[in-house]
Amino acid sequence: MLLRTICKNKWSVKSISTKNSSLDEILTDTFGRKHNYLRVSLTERCNLRCEYCMPLKGTKLSEQSKLLSNNEIVRLVSLFAKYGVDKIRITGGEPTVKKDIIQIVESLRDIKKLKTIAMTTNGLTLTKYLVDFQRAGLNALNVSLDTLQQNTYGKITRRDGQLLKRVLAGIDLALQLGFSPVKVNCVLMRGINFNELRDFVEMTRDRTISYRFIEFMPFSMNDWDEKRMVPYKEAIREIMKSYPNFEPCNNEPNSTSKMYRVPGFVGNIGFISSMTEDYCDSCNRLRLMADGNLKACLFQNNEISLRDPLREGASDEELLDIISNAVNDKKRKHAVADRSVSMMTTVNRGGRFARNVCTASIGGRLARNICTASGDGGDDEPRLTHVDRRSGDARMVDVSGKRETRRTATAVARVRLDATATRLIAEDACKKGDVLSVARLAGTCAAKLTWQLIPLCHQIRLDSVKVDARLDEHGGRVHITATAVSTDRTGVEMECLTACTVAALTVYDMCKAVSRDTVIEHVKLLSKTGGKTDYRANDDDDD
Repeated sequence: MLLRTICKNKWSVKSISTKNSSLDEILTDTFGRKHNYLRVSLTERCNLRCEYCMPLKGTKLSEQSKLLSNNEIVRLVSLFAKYGVDKIRITGGEPTVKKDIIQIVESLRDIKKLKTIAMTTNGLTLTKYLVDFQRAGLNALNVSLDTLQQNTYGKITRRDGQLLKRVLAGIDLALQLGFSPVKVNCVLMRGINFNELRDFVEMTRDRTISYRFIEFMPFSMNDWDEKRMVPYKEAIREIMKSYPNFEPCNNEPNSTSKMYRVPGFVGNIGFISSMTEDYCDSCNRLRLMADGNLKACLFQNNEISLRDPLREGASDEELLDIISNAVNDKKRKHAVADRSVSMMTTVNRGGRFARNVCTASIGGRLARNICTASGDGGDDEPRLTHVDRRSGDARMVDVSGKRETRRTATAVARVRLDATATRLIAEDACKKGDVLSVARLAGTCAAKLTWQLIPLCHQIRLDSVKVDARLDEHGGRVHITATAVSTDRTGVEMECLTACTVAALTVYDMCKAVSRDTVIEHVKLLSKTGGKTDYRANDDDDD
C-alpha cells in the first residue's frame, strides 16, 4: 500500500503495490464495489446562485493555477479509463462556463474505452452549443431544472425568471437531436416547488424525459432545513393522487434512481432518495474535483490530491496507487445515510427541561445541536438556530444567503384588570392620561427598537406597524393586537411580540397607582407569513 507523507505540499512514495494488481482490483473497494463511473468537475464557477446550492454572494473560488489544466484532466481520465472507468460525467460548478469545454469533450472522445460522455448542466447555453457538444462526442445529458414557473425559477436561481424559457428550449433541442432520455434533475423542496409535482409528471407524457426528484440534502453553505425536505415516498403518494396507476419500472444497474412511470406516458419519473433510503451498496462513482482532489464519496470529508503528485512528475503507477488507496478508504455508507447521533443529557438551570447536546456527522462535519426536547436524539429533534452547532455558544443567525420576501406577523396580548382600573380607563380618568392611546404609541415605538431590546434579533426594515388596544369593560381586560410588515430576509414575529408586550407593560404602568392586581397574560404569536413556512395559531382560546 502506498504511504503518503504530506509536508509543505510535498508527497513521497514509500512503496508501490499496483504492479501485481489486476484491473478490477485498482478500482474495487473493500466492500466489493467496482467503480466504472467518474464525475469530473471542470470548474468551480457557476452562472446561477441556486439557494439550495450556494450563498447569494457566491463562494470563494480557487486560484486558476490551482485548478487542473485540460491536459491534466485528459491524462487522469485516460488513466481511470485504462483501469475500468467507461462512463464520464462532466460537471461543475456549471461546466458550460468553461470556454474551451468543446475541446475537452473532443479529447475525451478520443479515449477509446469510454462508452459514455455525459454532462450535467443548468441548460442556459444548450440552444447555443448543444449541436457542437454532440459533434464533439457528448452522448448523454442531464439538465438541472427545479421549476416550470418563471417566478419560482427567479427565486430559486436568484436570476431573471425569463431565463426559464431558454432552459426549456434547450431541453426541446436535446430531444430533437436524439438524446434519449433527457434526464432532468429537480431538487424537490416543500414550500418551493412541491406544488408543481403534477406539472413535472406531465412533462413525461409525450417526451422521452426522465424527470428525477432529488431529496434536499445538507451542504455546508445551503441553509438546509429538514422541514423543506420531501421524502420520496411522500412524493409518490402525492403523485398517485393525480395518477392512481403510477407504478414502478425497471432500474438500470447501479442506478441512483428508483424509477416509476405513468402507463402510456413516453417518459418516466425517478426518485433519488439520498436522505431517506441510501443506494450506497451499489455505488460505482468517484469524483474528480476541479482542483484535482479525488473524492470517493460526495459526503466523505477526506479528499486526496492527484494534482500535486501529477505536477511533481508522478508516474501512472504512482498515481494509481494513490487512487487505489482512496477507493479502499471509501466508507460503507455516506455520511448522510449513516448519520450516527450521540447524545448527552444534562439538566438545565431550574430543572425545567432536559438539554440534549447532539453531535451528528453531516456532510463529513460535526454538527452540535442544543435541543429543548428530550428524546432519543433522532433526526426529528428540534434545533435552536441561535445556538452554534459546533461550540454551543449563542450566536446571531446569518441571513445573508436568504432572499428578501414580504413577511407579516400578528401577535396578541391580554391585560387583566380589577374593577377600579377598568372603570378609570373607560372614563379616561387615569392621572397619567389616555391609557389606550399611550399603549398603542409605546407598542409602535417598541417594535422599531426590537433589535436593541432582544440581543440576537436583526435590525430590519419595517414597512408598517399597527398596534390596537381596546378595552373589554364587561370582562375587565385590555386586548392588544400588533401586526408588523416587512420586506426583508428574516421575519417580524419578534417585532409584533415586542410591540404587544411593551403595550401591555404600558397599561400596567399607567394603572399601577390604583391597582397592583393587573396581570399581563396570553402573549403569543397569532400568525406569520413569508419565509420558509407560514404559521397560524390554533383557535383554542377565548380571544
